Amino acid sequence: MKAIYFLVALLALTSSVASAYDPSPLQDFCVAINDTKNGVFVNEKFCKDPNLVKAEDFFLHVNPGNTKNPLGSKVTTVTVNELVGLNTLGISLARIDFAPKGLNPPHIHPRGTEILIVIEGTILVGFVSSNQENNRLFTKVLNKGDVFVFPIGLIHFQLNVGYGNAIAISGLSSQNPGLTIIANNVFGANPPISPDVLTKAFQVDKSVIDKLEKQLWYNNN
Repeated sequence: MKAIYFLVALLALTSSVASAYDPSPLQDFCVAINDTKNGVFVNEKFCKDPNLVKAEDFFLHVNPGNTKNPLGSKVTTVTVNELVGLNTLGISLARIDFAPKGLNPPHIHPRGTEILIVIEGTILVGFVSSNQENNRLFTKVLNKGDVFVFPIGLIHFQLNVGYGNAIAISGLSSQNPGLTIIANNVFGANPPISPDVLTKAFQVDKSVIDKLEKQLWYNNN
């Protein structure tokens, strides 16, 4: 009987872990296409007829990002929405350009672990563990060639602490990892979150919440 209980628990655990990531493809590729006539619906996208697939479906040129903005950074994403050949492959990419002191603010990818490599400059990175792990901050200063991992679903950030521009490339374990920028989502929600919720959550006066909600929260993506 104990063996049966163990097997059921193991199957439940395996199923929950598997569902946390993009499912593995059962074909070589499934190039996304917005065509209900000539496509088959797979993983939220329609797939192009394999006979019509071209090399260009797997190619994208990424230009340097414009960092002249309030955050001093620009994230250029390469998800299934930008590169249709990524459909069903379970990966994506981002290029992050930083001006001096530029910041990629605290954010979350709900569907993907991120691995980052510094191409140029010096970048302070960090992530915060969950309540279960006592909200520990893990932080590190990275230089050219250094690599750092941000576990799936945890708040993380990157700050250029050098005197020149910086560039980093991130790989993510989902074709569409999602993005939640903490400040933007909390104080820029539409419609706004009730001040009763925010004043108690942050333990500040309503005037502070009013000021934060009036702020123009820039999106660097």
